[in-house]
Amino acid sequence: MNIIIGSDHAGYDLKEVCRAHLLEAGDHKVKDAGVFSRDSSDYPRIAKEVADAVSRGEYDRGVLICGTGIGMSITANRFKRVRAALCQDVYSAKMGRLHNDANVLAMGGRMVGPGLALEILDVFLTTEFEGGRHKKRLDLIDG
Repeated sequence: MNIIIGSDHAGYDLKEVCRAHLLEAGDHKVKDAGVFSRDSSDYPRIAKEVADAVSRGEYDRGVLICGTGIGMSITANRFKRVRAALCQDVYSAKMGRLHNDANVLAMGGRMVGPGLALEILDVFLTTEFEGGRHKKRLDLIDG
């Protein structure tokens, strides 16, 4: 799977944990869109880069991490064909994929610890979209 990951300064540490986890798995091509330090940064810049790449189909999934995940998810959801899900628990990640075909995962670096974040990430990447009545509902969003 092709994955693009990015964060602001508040999500930098968790992004690094997630990026390393993805690379260790060896199943994915991973692009790091930044940031590359804990220096203050503006989340919309990174969120736009990741969401635009997913919107254009360059990447299968995106991962965005800021302090709460809220700003990243708001920004990403402005892009066509992007369905960003803010997940702070495994159940939300599973349902975001099953029912909403979410293609961008947003998390808060100040909200979830590394262990939980990796569980959320793994569920987000391995859960398939259920389709059926949920596809009809997604069509209503895009229509």
